[in-house]
Amino acid sequence: MNVAIKREMREEVDDGGRRRPIPRLQRRLISDPSETRQYTLGSSTRKMVAWRSFLPLILVGALIVFENWVSIPSCEVVPNNQPVDVSVEDSEELKVMMVANLLLLGSEAGYMNLYFRDSYMAKFFRKSYERLKPDMLVVLGDVSAKGSELTSHKWFSVLQQFQRMVGPFLSLPLHIVVGDRELGECCKVTSKLIDRISSSLPGLDSSGCGSFEVSNISFFSLNAVALLCGNNGLRFGVEKAIERESIDLKTHIVGTNEATNDSNRFHVHENFGSFRWRENAVSSGSGPVLLLHLPLHQTPNSNCAETGAPKKTFSPLDRWSLRAFYNQEQAGMGPYELLQALPQNATEYIFHALKPRIIFSAHTHRFCDHTHKDGTREVTVPAMTWNARDDPGFIVATFGRNKAVTISQCSLARESHVIMAYVSVLVLLLSTTLITSSSHLLNLGR
Repeated sequence: MNVAIKREMREEVDDGGRRRPIPRLQRRLISDPSETRQYTLGSSTRKMVAWRSFLPLILVGALIVFENWVSIPSCEVVPNNQPVDVSVEDSEELKVMMVANLLLLGSEAGYMNLYFRDSYMAKFFRKSYERLKPDMLVVLGDVSAKGSELTSHKWFSVLQQFQRMVGPFLSLPLHIVVGDRELGECCKVTSKLIDRISSSLPGLDSSGCGSFEVSNISFFSLNAVALLCGNNGLRFGVEKAIERESIDLKTHIVGTNEATNDSNRFHVHENFGSFRWRENAVSSGSGPVLLLHLPLHQTPNSNCAETGAPKKTFSPLDRWSLRAFYNQEQAGMGPYELLQALPQNATEYIFHALKPRIIFSAHTHRFCDHTHKDGTREVTVPAMTWNARDDPGFIVATFGRNKAVTISQCSLARESHVIMAYVSVLVLLLSTTLITSSSHLLNLGR
């Protein structure tokens, strides 16, 4: 061994009697405890600095996982006590995703809506399409928050925003029902406004109604807002559309001759007010699936609770977050109150003329499953936007060949919870950065 190396090393006898060299650095650390402490602290600081450099990547990865998880809808089948024809084998024929009250702002959207709410709604639509695999999309009115007040250019920006939001659903059959925000108050409805809406929304005629068939399931889209108006051209146009659908129903079920003979027989019933109606021998539930924005009239003692949905309770932190971040002022209020429904005479007229198989409505911003006195089921679709409620949602209607309809209520993440998650991550990142910086400064001071 080299003589210089021998001078820098000292031999120590271990338990086995063998001698092993000890490096000079280790010898110095053993002989000087203060140097040992400084070496240990320096090593810990370097580890903490290295860990801090990976913290942003860890948080970004956690946020990506969180956004993917929170965008997945949670769906539950709503119990149904209506009788089903068991003589026909039940099999899924058509699955329809139904949403309502998107309340899009188009070019008037602020940063909160543009970069946060609309972004998440687009993720909700994409995840719903991937997981639920629906055959069709139905929007039950109020696509725009200020539809009747917008110019043609701003209305076009709302349609572009809607197309970006629904994404993959554009490849499926799509139908949009006219809502009260699209038409506005009856006194302000003009033929130019009706033409703009009917020409831009698929499947609507000049009165804002539409009739179509998908997978042997007949649908009738009704402009219910017009039935609130007086004796004007728009309301008469909607009545004509209802009568045409009634004749088609009788032609298909009762027979061509009887339907033709009844086509000119009109009666006025004292309970129907000024609504014209004709004799209809078709049994209840034999008609089309009725789509409309405003709910039908319900008896005062009707139990229209959020059936199948868990009770919503708010903690103090939830209430604080709602006050801080949840604001409906930008979306504004519509021309009609949320409790607005069709009057009793209009409701009876619809039941008599159309004999709907099932009814889907919206407007109230909440879910409701109600059975009318003739046994017809009406499902009210909740609002699917954070501009209307903190916990938005939608429904999925599955139509079977035995006329059974299975309703699944789907809920989305609360806006307040998503915002609190982002705030928590930000606070965690800032706290960790401050603690690490303080520890580093203390080590330098020593």
